[in-house]
Amino acid sequence: MKTIASFTIDHQKLLPGVYVSRKDSVGNDMVTTFDIRMTRPNHEPVMNTAEMHTIEHLAATFLRNHTEYGTKIVYFGPMGCRTGFYLILAGDYESKDIVLLMTELFQFIADFTGDVPGASAIECGNYLDMNLPMANYLAKKFLTEVLEGIDESRLVYPE
Repeated sequence: MKTIASFTIDHQKLLPGVYVSRKDSVGNDMVTTFDIRMTRPNHEPVMNTAEMHTIEHLAATFLRNHTEYGTKIVYFGPMGCRTGFYLILAGDYESKDIVLLMTELFQFIADFTGDVPGASAIECGNYLDMNLPMANYLAKKFLTEVLEGIDESRLVYPE
């Protein structure tokens, strides 16, 4: 069985950042999968499910309501390793193309107060597993440590 592309990235060298994970043709269209890596793999603690779940709900709501990108959002969801998220956009993009979108998104999450969208027994299969204060903290950390002043080392996978 062939190794999938994401397993060929040296995770020991991977820094938190915004990376193009893959591009796929779907009929005549292109979709771009982004690796939104929030923690450094195998070097720092992974995120707990409660804050990841909260970020997922907030991000999905924000992205699908975005005036420019809302109709291009295919998927936003967590990585199984709990070090980040995948974002799939309809279209052919590079990492630098979505830095402003990611900055808007993580500022929204960092500043969010109140009820988390979709966090009720009717709307969610595990609505009690939420941690808004930690989601706020992690979003602010990603903004200040990664997105502000981001450079190629956090936009292109390491060799």
